[in-house]
Amino acid sequence: MFSPRILKSAASLVCRRFSMGQMSTQGNAPDMAEGNSYFLMSNVRNRLREIVGASTNWKDHQQALGERASLRQYLAQSQDELPARRMKDSAIEVHLPLGTQPALREKYLNYHNSVRFGRILEDLDSLAVLICYSHTWNKELKRSPLSIVTALVDKIDMRKNIIYPDCDIRFTGHATWVGKTSIEAKMHMSQYHNGAYTDVLDATFVMVARDAENKRAAFINPLKPEGPEEQAIFQQGEINKKRRVELSTASLFKVAPTAEERTLIHNQFLHTLDPRTVSFRSRILPPNSVWMEDAKMKGLEICHPEERNIFNRIFGGFLMRKAYELGWANACAFGGYRPTLVAVDDILFRKPVEIGSLLLLSSQVCYTEGMHIQVRVHTEVLDPLSQQHSTTNVFHFTFRVEKDVPAVVPQSYGESMLYLDGKRHFDETMRSHC
Repeated sequence: MFSPRILKSAASLVCRRFSMGQMSTQGNAPDMAEGNSYFLMSNVRNRLREIVGASTNWKDHQQALGERASLRQYLAQSQDELPARRMKDSAIEVHLPLGTQPALREKYLNYHNSVRFGRILEDLDSLAVLICYSHTWNKELKRSPLSIVTALVDKIDMRKNIIYPDCDIRFTGHATWVGKTSIEAKMHMSQYHNGAYTDVLDATFVMVARDAENKRAAFINPLKPEGPEEQAIFQQGEINKKRRVELSTASLFKVAPTAEERTLIHNQFLHTLDPRTVSFRSRILPPNSVWMEDAKMKGLEICHPEERNIFNRIFGGFLMRKAYELGWANACAFGGYRPTLVAVDDILFRKPVEIGSLLLLSSQVCYTEGMHIQVRVHTEVLDPLSQQHSTTNVFHFTFRVEKDVPAVVPQSYGESMLYLDGKRHFDETMRSHC
């Protein structure tokens, strides 16, 4: 959780440092009704463009990015050259006024009269970038010499199943851990309903800093915790980093399954053999089960300039939205009910997606347990001339429906590894929700 002291000062920090985003309105939340200034989500992207020097005009945008090479001279040669920053230096509070701006609801509304969670993913991604720029901001410069991009979505945990489309949303967050070139940003989302704000989700993003042309790593300001509470937050960031390294080391792409996992797969294989034959090739589907091969869904996106980020690549939030919507549709078709999101886990941005790319998305239900559906979405870009495929992202979503769902059963060794990987992510999600 976030430090109450830090979050309490977030609104005043935003109003003081990002005056371009200030606005007063009459809303349904207490702080809005009192006419206090606050930062709107629509101004987050405007502020990011200002920091980098990007433009909403395509031609001017390309020219501005070309001019960023001159900012190379302002990059630090070591982290020791940069002043340490406090957690409250990057603390931000941002409002999404769905209750006070009806026209805005159309962008966020789904046909179930709820909020499109894919849009929330886009907002979280933009906010995480702004938090990191707030941590590294040099007021002596008009533009930042750093290119800050999303490296990993470590975890998004849902605290509430329903997000109302006509009630104001509040995001708060700040930097919680910093390495030499990477930074962890934690965010909290709440919604004003029935006279009070209630928790909706907690999110942890890991960002990396690169040079002005987004070609190589760049140093960022160290983080100096103040007091035991902030020290505990920072230490949790160290623990998170260690956990990520351990999970990467134990990846099924690198090492064999554990003895327990091998036994599970073998027993599952034996359960699919036809008892009427003495053959390892004769497979039958157990009752209330679905072959993994039949639990897929695919999609294609042509990446247009409209979806670019401030560095002329495809916006990471757009990729997350498209992957989530495909994963949700797959879980809905598989479970036969409208699924609710439980968690988003371990989204690694392996490679940027260039404008003009053909983005192929493949969703696979890879593990089920009770009412839960674990979905893996793999995205890759296709070069139509060379026919080369390159993986860009792998997404992991945990959904829940209102009835028990069929078991998914792998047939090949590759599917068995997908099954075990899905089980690992599901078990990790359930442990964090206990």
